[in-house]
Amino acid sequence: MDTDTSAQIRPFRIEIPQADIDDLRDRLRRTRWGAEVPGTGWSRGVPAGYLQGLAEYWAESYDWRAAEAALNEFPQFIAEIDGQNIHFLHVRSENPDATPLLLMHDWPASIIEYVEVIRPLSQDFHVVVASTPGVGFSGPLSAPGWNNGRIAAAYTELMSLLGYGRYGVQGTGGGAWIATEMGRQAPDRVIGIHVNGFIVFPSDDPADFEGLTEAEQGRLARLQNFRDDMMGFNAIQSTRPHTLAHALHDSPVGQLAWITEKFKEWTDAEKDLPEDAVGRDHLLTNVSLYWFTATAGSSANLYYESAHDPSAWAPKERGTVPTGVAVALTTDIAVRRFAEREHNITYWSELERGGNFLPLEQPDLFTRDVRDFFRSLKEN
Repeated sequence: MDTDTSAQIRPFRIEIPQADIDDLRDRLRRTRWGAEVPGTGWSRGVPAGYLQGLAEYWAESYDWRAAEAALNEFPQFIAEIDGQNIHFLHVRSENPDATPLLLMHDWPASIIEYVEVIRPLSQDFHVVVASTPGVGFSGPLSAPGWNNGRIAAAYTELMSLLGYGRYGVQGTGGGAWIATEMGRQAPDRVIGIHVNGFIVFPSDDPADFEGLTEAEQGRLARLQNFRDDMMGFNAIQSTRPHTLAHALHDSPVGQLAWITEKFKEWTDAEKDLPEDAVGRDHLLTNVSLYWFTATAGSSANLYYESAHDPSAWAPKERGTVPTGVAVALTTDIAVRRFAEREHNITYWSELERGGNFLPLEQPDLFTRDVRDFFRSLKEN
């Protein structure tokens, strides 16, 4: 790393003050709980009974210091790019033939989404896990305008600072949009794009719906249900993120409910509770990162930027970088013919288990799929 690069990248270690941990526990113990309509389960949001139990565990049993120590086992850094701090983990492989690989999470996840796959992947890859600008230790946002295109450009610069001229990228959910944008911006540098929790939409052409398999029709039904019944978070974050932020920055239970709802709805549909899919401690570590860094608002602003960015929804040239898609059969909505219209799909896998947070839900399946995709690039 040359002198100029060293000046832009500095080592980082997570060290949350004890006073902040004590304050969190105090706030949790003093939560003012409201009433809810009986017998509605999860249909109107997170049930009070479930949330009370989760909050009590967070206050009395959850060990942040253990989670913090585990995260600090990974080398971490802060890079300043385009006026914004970007936090990342960087684990180099001992394999001399390792491929650099950048991993990108979405909201409401964080670097926690990848903690179970970093070491296995580092057998074959130099692993870089970036905290999205405005999330966790990449927050707060330094300025407006941090849309997917700007984030993609910053990540391309990050990989240059690390000395990687050619590399792979992997994105989950919203992170997949950043990954594919990196491929469009720097096709000479990105050797392959792997995505999961991928969102692609049909066009207005009725022919799009002809000959769909029963499974594909089921995925379209999930997409329709998402639009009809699961878009409340999007409407608020895309229009008034600051109003929401005041509540979530002040109430840990509010922050817990806001994130837990999405882990319930976006994890494997066959799991009863979000903690069944990702583990209670991982769920709370993820929420704790948002809480301790006060990035509920800046993370919500990412939705605002996308909603107000005309280029985000404008027609784009079809991507040329080889792209692999992992589809969780119980949860995902991706239809191959729609994906192939916009991307160079060279690999498509359908997994029996998992959801949007696949690296955390099914780390073995995820690791195998990423390896298989990049291995397929070498074989072709």
